Amino acid sequence: MRTVLNFSSKNQLFSLSLGLLTLALVTTCDRTFAAPPATAPPQLQNMLVQIDSAANQKDIKAVMQFYSPNFTHTDGLTYQNLEKALTGLWKQYPQLKYQTQLQSWQAEGNGIVTETVTNITGTQIQNSRNLALKATIRTRQRYENQKIVSQEVLSERSQLSTGTKPPTLDVRLPQSVKSGQQYNFDAVVREPLKDDYLLGAAVEEPVVTSQYFNPTQVQLELLPAGGLFKIGRAPVGTSDRWLSAVVVRGDGLTQVTQRLQVLGANTPPTGRRLPR
Repeated sequence: MRTVLNFSSKNQLFSLSLGLLTLALVTTCDRTFAAPPATAPPQLQNMLVQIDSAANQKDIKAVMQFYSPNFTHTDGLTYQNLEKALTGLWKQYPQLKYQTQLQSWQAEGNGIVTETVTNITGTQIQNSRNLALKATIRTRQRYENQKIVSQEVLSERSQLSTGTKPPTLDVRLPQSVKSGQQYNFDAVVREPLKDDYLLGAAVEEPVVTSQYFNPTQVQLELLPAGGLFKIGRAPVGTSDRWLSAVVVRGDGLTQVTQRLQVLGANTPPTGRRLPR
């Protein structure tokens, strides 16, 4: 996930997704045989509830006890930097609330593979302005011996808004593209413009842990009526990307960030603005 910390910079919220409150694990299981959540073992359901509760209380020790010391994540997170990232996130957003829902589960070998959806909400006061955060993350994770072994982010969307009337954005972005494939990225403002002007920018950045607390400077430009309409191309041989649309109207600002899965990805280059 990502957030805007002020009108001129952006900062990563995390694709820790469930990492924040649900378990984590990567698996290549065949989801054809995944069972519905109602049939899940009580221990699994209880674990999800306990992780949510610990995350809502910002009890980092209680959260981390559910993770294996050898925890791995497809974004490069480890047990150590996950703990550091969560601690930093909660300092920025001390009122974050988590709610996790089990979507499916499957016994596999000596572990359990699950898919979960986590909804995250919270606020932050910055320069006397109230920033409201909403995020939804879908992940696949693996548990062994009641510990989170690994995690894969399947999709994520975060929204940060501030001001008296932040614009409502309809974002259009494919969930995945092949390495080197062209794609469209649109952020359409729902409300009629009337006499207002729109300012905004679209930014593409690699999904890497080093970007979590490195703000990206954003130069806003005058937008045509309706919002942002960009064409991008997934760099060859890169990791997943964060696509962010920032739109300002009057006293309101909205940023929406979504993950674009890059199929056949390897190592990520630096971020960039999308062409017109």
